[in-house]
Amino acid sequence: MGKRQIYVETVIDADLDRVWAATQDPAQHVRWDVRFSRITPGPPDADGSTPFRYVRRTPVHTVEGTGVSIGERHGQDGSRTSALRFATDDALSPIRAGRGYWRYLPTADGRTRFVTGYDYDSGWGPLDLVVRPLLGWATAFSFDRLRLWLETGREPERWPLTSALAFWRPDRPRASRTLRAPAGGTRAGDHLQEAPVTLAALPDPARRSPR
Repeated sequence: MGKRQIYVETVIDADLDRVWAATQDPAQHVRWDVRFSRITPGPPDADGSTPFRYVRRTPVHTVEGTGVSIGERHGQDGSRTSALRFATDDALSPIRAGRGYWRYLPTADGRTRFVTGYDYDSGWGPLDLVVRPLLGWATAFSFDRLRLWLETGREPERWPLTSALAFWRPDRPRASRTLRAPAGGTRAGDHLQEAPVTLAALPDPARRSPR
């Protein structure tokens, strides 16, 4: 995995159920997350995990891969978590295999802290020095896009990636509104230490695909 894991955190003025629904439903997930174009889940397994296929389209190439995820709906502190692993054998993909988590934490005032930490094996070797910061930015942009959607009702599709260049629009999604490291930590920290224990138990998606 990489030397610098990716961490993004935001606080959304919406209750945990709304954030969970907008992020756990694949059809809603791809609306706000610019890292994916399509996610197709397979039938859940007996252990509660769900295999899926994902697609990321760009003007020059389409990457396809597989993954497996599992969600925990009830933490003792009212939080929820979701862990996933993913992989592709596409030689042109900047990511070969990765793992990460989402954490949902209710705040005392009824809002939700939404956090992710993930890491991956690079498919582009030394070029990952450029790719990794861009993926971190895209994740942060997507988190703020989600926040704006749930707080204002403005559909995320109105904010494509190109809207990041609309500097005259203060209402556009901005990666800078998110935290890129835990409070008191640094971007170079171990951001998978907060991952749920289910992450370690997830099978290798390269050997498992939706039926």
